[in-house]
Amino acid sequence: MRDTRRTRVILGVLLVAALTMITVDHRGGDDSPLRGLRGLGATVFGPVEAASAAIVRPIGNTFDAITDAPGQRRRAERLARQNQRLREQLRSAQLDKEHAEQLRRLLGTAGMGGYEIAAARVISAGHGYEDTVTIDIGGRSGIKPDMTVMSAQGLVGRVTRVGPATATVLLATDQTSAVGARLEDSKEIGILQGNGRHGRGSESPLRFQLLNAGAPIKVGQRIVTFGSQGQRPYVPGVPIGVVERIEQGTGGLTRTAHVRPFVRYSALDVVAVVVAPPKTDPRDSVLPPKPTPTPTPTPSRTPRPSGSPSPGASPDGETEARPSGERSPSPQSSTGE
Repeated sequence: MRDTRRTRVILGVLLVAALTMITVDHRGGDDSPLRGLRGLGATVFGPVEAASAAIVRPIGNTFDAITDAPGQRRRAERLARQNQRLREQLRSAQLDKEHAEQLRRLLGTAGMGGYEIAAARVISAGHGYEDTVTIDIGGRSGIKPDMTVMSAQGLVGRVTRVGPATATVLLATDQTSAVGARLEDSKEIGILQGNGRHGRGSESPLRFQLLNAGAPIKVGQRIVTFGSQGQRPYVPGVPIGVVERIEQGTGGLTRTAHVRPFVRYSALDVVAVVVAPPKTDPRDSVLPPKPTPTPTPTPSRTPRPSGSPSPGASPDGETEARPSGERSPSPQSSTGE
């Protein structure tokens, strides 16, 4: 069709008419005079529009899915990274909370004994013949060989080798370890030695022998460090463990006490190196409180009913005396009289 002046005039008139009808219909609302025409248009063109949408919409959705696939994958990867970060932060927060609690208990134990300490973390365990662990502080933190190492529960061992940022600790359970120790509430001292981290067979990992073979010792007594000359390698008063079993030696001349340690040597985490000994011997003040024994219940007697007197009692409640050879009357009365 040629683009003539008449054609442009017709298109202009139709456009103005359409705009006029739209305006009138919009302002009229439900009372619009063109309401019937609007309904007729919906009736005629509605099915055509629905059919067109049914054909075009799946194609459009497929096209959108194809074009959005890289973005969706990137969003999924970003969410996965965020979830991983959140899990790591939660795990780190839980570990920090546990470490803070261990450090709090450790500072409390050191404060009771008057020990000046440097806190450390166990970062590895030895796999050779020695029972050793490695801690994350060394010479730069003032650590020296033959310093006592303890945890919040008690004695861990002593420092044997020192590097700039790490140190090696020989555990008290090592078979070459020998610690001067003392019985609780007693001046009796002896030597505590290791049986290996897991003990020998069914034995506990620590054994204790008194210097005085005839001195009293019993199961349940607790043991603390006696201290070394110059307070190295062991400071006094550090809890060690509880006597679990006493073994009599051949001929009855020696006794060996098997000791259950307070420290779990297989689960060491936060520990402390004693960098300065206490001014006075803390003796037994660092030991944990003794557990309260569970009271044994006593059997209660069943009270007698108030209306039934016991055999041999008189009606007024007093016991009636009988000759020693006389038998009590039968509860059934004789019918022959």
